[in-house]
Amino acid sequence: MGLICDPEELRTLFLFEKLDDSQLAQLCEVGRIEYIDPGPVYHEGDPATCFYVLIEGEVRLTKLSNGIEIEVNRTDHRGVYAGAWMAYLGDRVSQDYAGSMYVTRRSRFLVLAADDFARIVQDWFPMAVHLLEGAFFGGQKATQRIAERERLLALGSLSAGLTHELNNPAAAAVRATAGLRERVAGMRHKLKMMAEGKFPADALVQLVELQEQAAEQVAKAPDLSPLEAADREDVLADWFEANGIADGWNLAPTFVQAGLDIDWLEGVHATLESCRAQVFEGAIRWLNYTIETELLMNEVADSTTRISTLVGAAKQYSQMDRAPYQVVDLHELLDSTLVMLNRKLGDGVQLVKDYDRGLPPIPCFAAELNQVWTNLIDNAVYAMQGDGTLTVRTYRENDCAVVEIGDTGPGIAPEVRGRIFEPFFTTKPVGDGTGLGLDISFRIVVNKHHGDIRVESEPGNTRFLVRLPLNPQAESGE
Repeated sequence: MGLICDPEELRTLFLFEKLDDSQLAQLCEVGRIEYIDPGPVYHEGDPATCFYVLIEGEVRLTKLSNGIEIEVNRTDHRGVYAGAWMAYLGDRVSQDYAGSMYVTRRSRFLVLAADDFARIVQDWFPMAVHLLEGAFFGGQKATQRIAERERLLALGSLSAGLTHELNNPAAAAVRATAGLRERVAGMRHKLKMMAEGKFPADALVQLVELQEQAAEQVAKAPDLSPLEAADREDVLADWFEANGIADGWNLAPTFVQAGLDIDWLEGVHATLESCRAQVFEGAIRWLNYTIETELLMNEVADSTTRISTLVGAAKQYSQMDRAPYQVVDLHELLDSTLVMLNRKLGDGVQLVKDYDRGLPPIPCFAAELNQVWTNLIDNAVYAMQGDGTLTVRTYRENDCAVVEIGDTGPGIAPEVRGRIFEPFFTTKPVGDGTGLGLDISFRIVVNKHHGDIRVESEPGNTRFLVRLPLNPQAESGE
């Protein structure tokens, strides 16, 4: 025999205190009174079949975070409700339990089937249903629109930065190519002059050998400090002047940059000792063109390599031509994001990378994780106002890979720390942020990857820690 539902008792609950007698009677007709012993009532993610209203007892509500149940509320307040409370929205939203409910001691509930609860709310409060639908779906649409705009703004910023980064090596390659054309033309001219002079055949052969030596030496040239380079240029300029080479001061930097010294030049002089002075000077200038040509080709190679690296980083960042869900190295994602944000770092931010290379690749939505790194790094750089240390660290913690983004900014005040992952909440001035960056990051990490994201902050040391399961399928029960 079922328990008796007393309309007058329901009237004592805050949820039903404004209902009339017929409505209370209908509640008792479609609902049932039920005692539930301590333990679980329903679990997060299960189909939401019932709406529960506490009459007496105590409930405990939990949410999953990184596979761990976190208690979000514990109460014995009469009239509190849980379960299928969004049933009136129908199949336009997921009709699964959004959390889990437990009772801590034997408790008594009014239990309504989800369909009955939905019909009652729609029949009794049609205007309220429309308002709630507008608030829910309108807020959802607004969040989506602003999130899209946030992504577009971030993409625009990254595109501008990438364009700037690409422009520098591209312009350098263009300049080097133009210079290279001039040097090659100069070499042809000098070669003609040398051929017209009285130039012994054996000396010409040795000169070609010296040219090869000079080209090889460019690749092995030592790195010199500005002071060391200046001292060597002065010595070479004096040698050129002593040997009748006009404008020796203009030739000296090229030979120094190639790592060539007086001993090498003395060898050239000995080889061409039997030639006229103007032929010797022409040979020196020909060698100078050879060295400049090698240096310019190196510059072209460096510039095009830089362009190729940037394009590769952009492709890795966007995950172009990749499956949306894939197994990747987290460090590749982090490095590509740092390349894309390099312009924002500027000269005042020191980057420290502390990677645990022992971390295995993980299955993930790589492009979306890049969005998380972008948001966290961008916030860190903004907090430091272009001056400080940005730390990107990875390590393993139990069955999770941890990515830590740290900055030396002023920190996050304790009174707002608990709200930073809320939609539209921002500590930035009006116009500088939408308040969705961390909300989007939270949903990507927690909802899509079954991970966890949290912050630890004090002045001079703010760290966002992202934990991603190394075996997400096992974590999510898939």
